[in-house]
Amino acid sequence: MTPHILVAGGGVAGLTAALALHAAGFPRVTVVEAAREIRPVGAGLNIMPNAVRELDALGLLDDLEADAVRTRELRYYHRSGGLISREPRGLRAGYRWPQLSIHRGRLQQVLADAVRRRLGPSAIVTGVRVTGFEQLPDGRPRVRLEHREGAMGGRASLEPDVLIGADGIRSAVRAALNPREGEPPWNGMLVWRGMSWMDARRAGTFMLIAGDDRQKAVVYPMAERPSGDVLVNWALAMPADSIAGPAARGDWNRVVPVSDFLRHYDGWEFDGVSVPEVLRAADAAYEYPMVDREPLLRWSHGRTTLVGDAAHAMYPIGSNGATQSIVDARALAHAMVLHPGDPAGALAAYEAERRPAMTELQRANRRLGPEVVINLAHERAPGGFTHIDDVIPAHERREIAARYAATGAFDPETVNAGSPYEVPVSTT
Repeated sequence: MTPHILVAGGGVAGLTAALALHAAGFPRVTVVEAAREIRPVGAGLNIMPNAVRELDALGLLDDLEADAVRTRELRYYHRSGGLISREPRGLRAGYRWPQLSIHRGRLQQVLADAVRRRLGPSAIVTGVRVTGFEQLPDGRPRVRLEHREGAMGGRASLEPDVLIGADGIRSAVRAALNPREGEPPWNGMLVWRGMSWMDARRAGTFMLIAGDDRQKAVVYPMAERPSGDVLVNWALAMPADSIAGPAARGDWNRVVPVSDFLRHYDGWEFDGVSVPEVLRAADAAYEYPMVDREPLLRWSHGRTTLVGDAAHAMYPIGSNGATQSIVDARALAHAMVLHPGDPAGALAAYEAERRPAMTELQRANRRLGPEVVINLAHERAPGGFTHIDDVIPAHERREIAARYAATGAFDPETVNAGSPYEVPVSTT
């Protein structure tokens, strides 16, 4: 009998897992999501070509590109305005697939629509939270559910054949597997995120990351209007000790006025893109602490495993959060195909494939990943520079970028070799 697979969490990881499993021949997949409805919330994401390759294999690329911007170039700047490096991205860098900048809510909506279309309207159950589980003698999980409202209001339990924890950095599935872990550790940095509609002539056509050893700014366009305006995603980071007032760790939706931090970015302009101008055009700003998770020694226990942030939440560096969640989902479905009738063996194989690389990527992001070039430039030339090659030689910059790309398996050679997770795709 085809196994019933329960996915905890209707975010990018969980919805992609449902689609990948369905495409691999597992039609009995249910996604439970704590929110009452899946709405287009959040800010922007950059999806690397290795994940775009997997989304394309699921037949989603055209829908995604309709509301995304192809990322063509990444530039690193010192806060003084000096250009540290510029790198072609996506198709311009020789990849067979583009790199996409997209609103997280739009990505989630495309995934949710595809799940309902392919698996049926009842495949996503909203207003239901997984609160924990226990393992039965045969290895199956008995999952505890909490219904927020309606005729099913209250608590219930379910015994699926497989449980996938895709419920984010505060995963209840992860907590049940690791009851002593506690809160996500905070590195003392605050992050502000938001979006701004801008005249395309003022928004830039590239993704920029700028700063010094304490402050950073990330700015890039991610959607376009026929009028010529573009939706710009932005994220800022600096130490909390530089800001007055408390930060609620893990409060992802704490709305704050832009004026709280605008002054810290006065004068930040990079090849015509003014960070203060971008910030002043925002409707809202959201503040949260920069947290991640300690790497786990184990993701899979019997017929239960973790994907995405529940498995390997990492600092928002290198565009790898959503990217690696998507790859996780495809790797998991592939392992299920290779181990028919043995869910526990499939989950163990999936973990063996993914966990070592993701552990190294988590650690690389704590070392600032490719953004370390900004810190190096500031350390060696804090007042700025005339020629970056005198500060960080070109070969050193290339080595940093290549090493990080190899760690995340998104170097062109690896990506262009094609998906290692190919399984028969069904779009019915």
